Amino acid sequence: MLNLKDIKNLLQHNRITEFVKLNKLTPRDIADFTNRYSQWAVKLFQHLDTKSAARAFKFLRRKKQEDIIKSLPEEKAAELLNALQPDDRTAFLSELSGNSVKELLKVLTPELRAETLELLGYAEGSVGRLMTPDYVSIKTNETCQDVLNIIRQRGKATENLNFLFVLDDKGVLIDDINIKDFLVVDPGTTVAQIMDYQFIALKVNDGQSSAIKVFRNNSRFALPVIDDNGILLGVVTLDDVLRLAESDSTREIQKIGGSEALDEPYTTISFFSLVRKRAGWLIILFLGEMLTATAMGHFEGEISKAVVLALFIPLIISSGGNSGSQASSIIIRAMALGEISFRDWWRVIRREVLSGLVLGTILGIVGFLRVFIWQEFHLYDYGVHWIKVAATVFFSLIGVVMWGTMSGSMLPLILKKLGADPAASSAPFVATLVDVTGLIIYFTVAYIIMQGTLL
Repeated sequence: MLNLKDIKNLLQHNRITEFVKLNKLTPRDIADFTNRYSQWAVKLFQHLDTKSAARAFKFLRRKKQEDIIKSLPEEKAAELLNALQPDDRTAFLSELSGNSVKELLKVLTPELRAETLELLGYAEGSVGRLMTPDYVSIKTNETCQDVLNIIRQRGKATENLNFLFVLDDKGVLIDDINIKDFLVVDPGTTVAQIMDYQFIALKVNDGQSSAIKVFRNNSRFALPVIDDNGILLGVVTLDDVLRLAESDSTREIQKIGGSEALDEPYTTISFFSLVRKRAGWLIILFLGEMLTATAMGHFEGEISKAVVLALFIPLIISSGGNSGSQASSIIIRAMALGEISFRDWWRVIRREVLSGLVLGTILGIVGFLRVFIWQEFHLYDYGVHWIKVAATVFFSLIGVVMWGTMSGSMLPLILKKLGADPAASSAPFVATLVDVTGLIIYFTVAYIIMQGTLL
């Protein structure tokens, strides 16, 4: 079996007699080679047979796909585009500019051009963009032997044969049947005798995220797509949904980290694009942190009277920011998995306030012991009022951590309700918010406890 370096050497030294080995590569091997050795990708696709190239093309990033199609000879590019599965072709073309799409549509056969234009007509981000119109449909009066004959005739042109779809005379979906059910009964058994009239279907205009949820909750390799009248339009397959879920998860994680989604691999994105996508959020977060300086300026008098308070500022605000980041990340992921929604806000806030109280108490005890041990063993002198300093740290940590967990859990739900992306309430954003409010909580607690002594 060829490894990536073997493929490179074969292409680099133009060993034509061995090019036949390239067609034995798996789609993933071809995609990995293309991502690592971009300069040899076009030559590789030139010497792959059309079937192997089409299977691998779907695993490439959009930019790589576009580069390969533009660089291939026109005839080879046309063969590749015509060989792609309808959903893969639509996914590729939907990312291109209007002029590029017009040019590439010209190389498709009339039938595929009409099919592609129909799929492109569905809204971006809809299930319709994911589906393939290639499926095997059957009628209720056909026998199992008839069905097996249909599979032999039409199966090669179909991406997925795990389920067959039963349609009435108007094309309305009335059932889907696993292919194994036709293999374990008498050939004379009719489709109607096997049917149970229970099936799961996606709506063509629903968002693609709904398809992820349905596949996640049901053990299926493919699901039918219907319109509002129940007419079967196509099929969405598991491989497309898995790639969509991976892409969505990647974008979500990048946003949670306080960055725009990169939209392409870290190893291939240009340096300036990488900086641009990270700079915006960093500027926003920096401006937010400036409020921390403003808040500290407001408490300048308290700090000058009790300098010891300044020692614990990093401890207090980082604890609140960390607890808020934890809560935000947990809630965003739970929302992505469909475990909670805005209507669960009261349940969420109760759990997080209680969690914040317990976590804050744990950290408060640690903070109190820190002051006590340092004072007791003469590692630092907090003065005659050290017990009040320790109490301030204790109660401040409880308040700040509770506020952090509550803020971190509520922000994603509120943003979702407002129609914004919950991942925008990323961990750094929550941390910045809690930093500012944490200072207010800290000095308020300090004023209450130390009034008449240090303050």
